[in-house]
Amino acid sequence: MNKSKRIVITGLGTLNAIANNIPEFVQALQEGFCGIEAIDLFDTTGFRSKNGGQVKNFNVRDYIPQDYSIKRMSRADMLSCAATLEALRDAGLYPLPDLIKEKMGVAVGGGSGGLWEAENFYGEMLKKGVRKARFSKLSSVYCASSADRIASSLGLMGPKTTFMTACSAGATAIGYARDLIVNDYASVMIAGGVEPMCRITYAAFNALKSVDPDVCRPFDKDRNGLSLGEAAAIMVLEPLDVALNRGAKIYGEILGYGVTCDSFHMTAPDEQASGAVRSMRAALKDSGLSIDNIDYINAHGTATAVNDVMETKAIKEVFGKRAYLIPVSSTKSMHAHTLGAAGALEGIVCVLSLQNGFIPPTINYRDEDPLCDLDYVTDGVRYTLLRTALSNSFAFGGNNTTIIFGQYAEGGVGNG
Repeated sequence: MNKSKRIVITGLGTLNAIANNIPEFVQALQEGFCGIEAIDLFDTTGFRSKNGGQVKNFNVRDYIPQDYSIKRMSRADMLSCAATLEALRDAGLYPLPDLIKEKMGVAVGGGSGGLWEAENFYGEMLKKGVRKARFSKLSSVYCASSADRIASSLGLMGPKTTFMTACSAGATAIGYARDLIVNDYASVMIAGGVEPMCRITYAAFNALKSVDPDVCRPFDKDRNGLSLGEAAAIMVLEPLDVALNRGAKIYGEILGYGVTCDSFHMTAPDEQASGAVRSMRAALKDSGLSIDNIDYINAHGTATAVNDVMETKAIKEVFGKRAYLIPVSSTKSMHAHTLGAAGALEGIVCVLSLQNGFIPPTINYRDEDPLCDLDYVTDGVRYTLLRTALSNSFAFGGNNTTIIFGQYAEGGVGNG
């Protein structure tokens, strides 16, 4: 790998429970706004929880132009395309120049894909019968549809990949996209994640009893589970020299990432935190940074009993005594757990924190857990200069990804 090639972030786009664009997202994060409330996308009667982090006021034609066909797009496809267009406009790359399309690619993490449309199709078929069922509704049921729609609508001819590593998928997509550019397989990458709300996923997490009936409270002594959310989160990545040559705005850069597997359990994390520890250490090694260079940790922080203790233990194992000096927060307390989009959404949180000089809070926190005794930023937003931010994504199946983002400095972190 060409370690000398620096990869920067030049565009951002998102729709989530607390914002429908990047400026709104910055404001909501600073205000500690909670977007976890009653779901109205489908009937929640009979479920343990009625709440979630739903994208609100999403009128698709406010985000996707009329010349884009949305006829067979799923909710996931529309959300991801909307976030992509925002990111490209933000990067100054829309409309796309024809010259860059051949080596421009897309990597998207996801999970539920078009399941919401499949659920609606099945309900319609039961009511009207098979002969009157519209099977075209199933054309976007597969998770890879979102990357396909982005690539086809923009005419991209570079690498196209979908990741389905549960809650680490969006983060893994970003790391993989960086590698493609570093190794000259792509010139520019659209990278991120998308996750729509749907009944099946909501029912599954309720069946596991891993959702809080109210709102999630990461690291709190009385935490009672996660809150499910939906989102699309997209970054535009390109080489530093290209970004500088075209005068692009630079949000920050990807300094390193690590990927590991627990090989422990289908849904529970390894309580010894071995996979999480190795993931963070791999990211540090890849970045060339030491533990003293990390200024903020965006925790996976799901508010489940085992995960929060495990992640706290892992941070202590990696950072030693310095763990108590590093601010740690879980923004899932605001936008909920967006599964396949989570790593990308929280990556955007890190980039915005670096760009705007603030640490977002962990909201809904009430009482200290003696097993979770780090600085979780529970007293509101903190304004401070940040050089680096480490973002953890620890998924079902023991799929772990850690990314380290850096504030852009001419000579690199620590030299600017």
